[in-house]
Amino acid sequence: MTTAVMATLDPKSRAAARGMSDLAIRNLFIIPTIAFLIIFNVFPLIYSLGYSFTDFRASMNAPARFVGLANYRELLNDPFIWSNFVITAKYVIISVVGQVLVGFGVAMLLNRTIPFKGLITTLLLLPMMLSMAVVGLFWKLLYSPNFGIINHALGLGTFEWLSDPDMALYAVAIVDIWMWSPFVMLLSLAGLSAVPKHLYEAAAIDRAGPLYTFFRITLPLVAPILMIAIIFRTMEAFKTFDLAFVLSSQPTTEVISIRLYKMAFQQWQTGMSCALAYIMLIMVLAITNIYVKYLNKVKER
Repeated sequence: MTTAVMATLDPKSRAAARGMSDLAIRNLFIIPTIAFLIIFNVFPLIYSLGYSFTDFRASMNAPARFVGLANYRELLNDPFIWSNFVITAKYVIISVVGQVLVGFGVAMLLNRTIPFKGLITTLLLLPMMLSMAVVGLFWKLLYSPNFGIINHALGLGTFEWLSDPDMALYAVAIVDIWMWSPFVMLLSLAGLSAVPKHLYEAAAIDRAGPLYTFFRITLPLVAPILMIAIIFRTMEAFKTFDLAFVLSSQPTTEVISIRLYKMAFQQWQTGMSCALAYIMLIMVLAITNIYVKYLNKVKER
């Protein structure tokens, strides 16, 4: 077997001269990658999990003291933490629903022969290529009550978008929708282009209306890839930090990631913040698992 494997190598190559098989060459590339992932991904996860069971504070030289599940109990019994989770849930729903509606709607408009389609698609993809902090500062200027374009265009005078407790969260969500709707649009375009044309032709022959064609042909066939887009955007929206932190300091925009940041780097409650991070991780995994199960059901139809 070894002779047969060695025969596939170039006799003049260094690998053949050293007697290296295809398996050895594969391991030579894979092992460093696995080691990199373990060092920079797996190890910090395990390390922070250990700290979540302690009262460790990074600002103090005192050694970490094991407290068991006390951090988790305190967090889950804290009404302010639950308030942050409610704000986050509200933000996720507004943001993801808006991105799906806008992204899928634009994809439907682009799923036809139009002039400069490639250029238009490229321009629409630009927002999601920008830095989150830059987008936040850019929209902060647009929302400015004194010289912002939005108030001028809508005739709202000096309306305070980011200072109004009732509107601040919606203002942040609008920015997120503007930035990430192109991602949903891109995946939706891929799904729409894969729908067989003969199905639309058959529907036209049967004189099916636009709504019937959309709900019976387009949406069912695009649903799996649309669900994938929803999964990714839900996970990212749940972890949102940059936009909310840059745009507004209102308590009504304090999503759970901002609470985690304050707890870890302003109050220096390292052990407590690690516990909160793992509570967030469990919630994201649970939500993702629900989505994946629904996605599998959609694929089976």
